[in-house]
Amino acid sequence: MKLMLHYIKKHIGMFLIAVIFLTIETFADLLQPTFMSYIVDRGVKEQEIGLILRYGVIMLGITALGAVGAVVRNIYATRTSQLIGKEIRLAIYEKVQTLSYENIDRLQPSSMITRITNDVTQMQNFINGIMRIMLKAPVTCIGAVALIIFQMPRLLPLMLVILVSAGLLIYGNMKLGYPRFDKMQRKLDGLNRTSREFLSAIRVVKAFRAERQEQEKFEDASWQLAQAGISSMRVMAVFGPLINLTVNGGIVIMLWLSQGEMSGEIGRLMACVNYMTQVLFALGMVSNILNSAVRAVASSARVQEIFNEVPAQQEGKAHKNIPELEGNIVFGQVSFAYAGTARPAVQEASFVVKAGETVGIIGPTGSGKTTLVNLVPRFYDATKGQILVGGWDVTQVPMAQLRRMIAIVPQKALLFTGTIEENLRWGNKQAKREEIYQAAKAACADTFVKKFPEGYATQLGQGGVNLSGGQKQRLSIARALIKKPKILILDDCTSALDASTEAKVLSGIRKEAAGMTVLLVSQRIATVMKADHILCMENGKICGFGSHESLMADCEPYKAIFRSQIGDEGFQKEGGVSHG
Repeated sequence: MKLMLHYIKKHIGMFLIAVIFLTIETFADLLQPTFMSYIVDRGVKEQEIGLILRYGVIMLGITALGAVGAVVRNIYATRTSQLIGKEIRLAIYEKVQTLSYENIDRLQPSSMITRITNDVTQMQNFINGIMRIMLKAPVTCIGAVALIIFQMPRLLPLMLVILVSAGLLIYGNMKLGYPRFDKMQRKLDGLNRTSREFLSAIRVVKAFRAERQEQEKFEDASWQLAQAGISSMRVMAVFGPLINLTVNGGIVIMLWLSQGEMSGEIGRLMACVNYMTQVLFALGMVSNILNSAVRAVASSARVQEIFNEVPAQQEGKAHKNIPELEGNIVFGQVSFAYAGTARPAVQEASFVVKAGETVGIIGPTGSGKTTLVNLVPRFYDATKGQILVGGWDVTQVPMAQLRRMIAIVPQKALLFTGTIEENLRWGNKQAKREEIYQAAKAACADTFVKKFPEGYATQLGQGGVNLSGGQKQRLSIARALIKKPKILILDDCTSALDASTEAKVLSGIRKEAAGMTVLLVSQRIATVMKADHILCMENGKICGFGSHESLMADCEPYKAIFRSQIGDEGFQKEGGVSHG
């Protein structure tokens, strides 16, 4: 609730305008039955046509005033709630950008999407409801009760019984509803997660004809959400009619108690019945808005969880004026384990890379290659040991400065909706056209881009869906080269290319990346053979670091990889010793 109050305070001016006009509308509604009773008891009873017309005109004026109040209130309530919703979503988005991979892994992307969309919508609807209903309902209820007592003082005990009974029912509604609505939001997370997994892997699903299996998973997640929703709505289904029963029962009792007065002042009795109807309507509104409040509070707590999340990686604050760093890298006894796992993904890694050198990193799947290079730009922080870039501990360097000097081409080529040129400019917004074309040529992307009717202005679908895997990889490489970084990390980024195209791309990279420190991760022995140094990994440990020749002489895992890819004949030519 504090979160919503914080944003309401930021727009307190518009909020108060909405409340003022809401008050005008409410008092207009409350005055109508009183003047109606005057018309009946004074005008109709005494057959005073002038009195009837006078009170009729007053009622029309009050109605018009109430209508103006409702219109202005709606305008400001809607504007305020929409602006608050926009600001909360933006604040969540900005907060998520400060979180590390570890935080995002824990919160889960599907859950964060639910919080940015559905949870914020619940909060937004509640804030809108405050200005449209919640403040009106208690004022209407209290005003109507006060006017009933003013009209018929002996109904005071009855009104107290009705209000206390309704209050207890509303409290029970909230008490039972909160955990159920919170559970419903979490089940919605699960449904979003299932949907996201299916849509992101739809090609694999179709290739393995696993549609039925995925449908069953979705059906299960959907059923769990439905069950949570049924449980939540069941509470409303019980308490809502009980509140109606309480007030309607009060109307019956009031009529029974007023039998002797019906012939005397029928207008006053009509006004009291009308006010009781307003009390019923107000209590119904209070019940509905409190149900909305229960949802909003549950959603607010989930949004606040993101705001309370402390980034696993803190900015380097030891030094404010760090000079421009060079591209040399030093790993000193570095170990790292993912959160919730006992076995380290990287164990006691130590090696040195001089600025401008190219280091090939190879090893079996799951050996820790990607994890190792992810530690350089601080996607994760080492749990043990020290990493130096340009002679500075990476944890002491401002993240913006560190990542500004590093360009990465990930395993999975990631492109965004927009033109090819816009995607390439992610590397450097200020890049000249010639620089873009040069980088594309180096990555062997220029040829296929020019074949498109619109060339570099070709629009890409989400994730570059209208390109092949190899085309996306080459554009990703070009995007990194445009940045002209000090350190270039290529994480198995040529896996979708044939051997001939890969050789051309690597040749282009060597020319374009002259002077850059290059960390080249690959599964292919031919890709890393020409590197200045080769780092071989197995089970998270570095089992060899040196030239191709030295590893062929001393590193058994490296020799095993070479032999599996090149064959026995090539292995013998390289001077390998077969152990049968």
